[in-house]
Amino acid sequence: MTPVELSRTVLRAVRRAVDDGELSVAVPARVVVERPRPGGCGDYSTNVALQLAGPAGRPPRHVAELLSRRLSDSPGIAGVEVTGPGFLNLTLADDDPGALAREILARGGGYGGSDVLAGQRFEIRIPYEVRAEVVADSLRRVLATQGAQAHVVHGETAEPSAAQVVNLRPVPAPCDPAVLGRDASRWALLLPAAHDRPRIDDEHLAQRENNPLFRVRYAHARTRALTRNAAALGFTAEPGDVRDQASAASDAPSATGALGDASSAPDVPSAPGDVREHDTATGAGDATRARADTAAPLRAALSIYPQILTLAATHHAPDRLARQLVVVADALLGFEHTVLPQGEEKPSAAHRARLALAEAAGAVLAGGLSLLGIDAPEHL
Repeated sequence: MTPVELSRTVLRAVRRAVDDGELSVAVPARVVVERPRPGGCGDYSTNVALQLAGPAGRPPRHVAELLSRRLSDSPGIAGVEVTGPGFLNLTLADDDPGALAREILARGGGYGGSDVLAGQRFEIRIPYEVRAEVVADSLRRVLATQGAQAHVVHGETAEPSAAQVVNLRPVPAPCDPAVLGRDASRWALLLPAAHDRPRIDDEHLAQRENNPLFRVRYAHARTRALTRNAAALGFTAEPGDVRDQASAASDAPSATGALGDASSAPDVPSAPGDVREHDTATGAGDATRARADTAAPLRAALSIYPQILTLAATHHAPDRLARQLVVVADALLGFEHTVLPQGEEKPSAAHRARLALAEAAGAVLAGGLSLLGIDAPEHL
């Protein structure tokens, strides 16, 4: 179950409680679910009970317990726990471990799109400045993924507009970014938040791991290389359980995967070579590491992507999308060494499932880069 599907499940529980007369409130347009904060539990949490408590005239925990009873029987939810003043902590069922990869591969670049802003029109007003142009262009694309229509207007205008007006005034670039080339210049202008000054220097061109743009584009190229090398070994992707048989039989499904970051990813070589050679170099004989659920950070990063895309649209902040692509890339780079068989090992169902998850990450990276107007290379 993806965050978008989970949000809709919680929303249905609220609507049923209202329809049955247990709550007297206006049903919200949407419910936000997010990864639990430190000290939390479950796969996701939501504060919807706290939001509804005031209008309902009920204590937040009472509302949370009411919703908990309805959610506990919902398909795809293994458990619900009420914590603190009224937070709902949700643990997902692992009935179909390949569901996430299957959905992403089916939707391709459209994964993360929704109708949250369907029917809404936006007028993005910007000055004649290169960073504003680039941010507005990406914001227009991001808004479209959520069902909105947007157009860009230059300069100040006193004319009223039937559309919602977005006055976009990001901190200007300190110098002409064109010297970096199209892709690197767009990344340099989009990655920082609008209130931060962008850094225009050659670091954006460096092919090393401390360059986020290189990691994102390299991670996408790695997913394509994995597909090519798997084909050479005679197998293709098939969504399913990424754990090997021994681990699947003895381990409970992991629900603790934190989002990956650059510090947890392995060193990225500056001159990427054959995937199988790179996999061997990472320690193919380490059976304990192979059995570990290294897919958890990647699943978490991919699962939350639709929510990040929605936030990027509603907050008019494409920088949120850029930073999430870095999270996905780092998680993929920490997982990709498990995809191909090692040594005399034969391709298994777990290998096919891992390849499917890697290909899903590649689809998300390619789709996200496209929204930013940046190329996703097949080779790097």
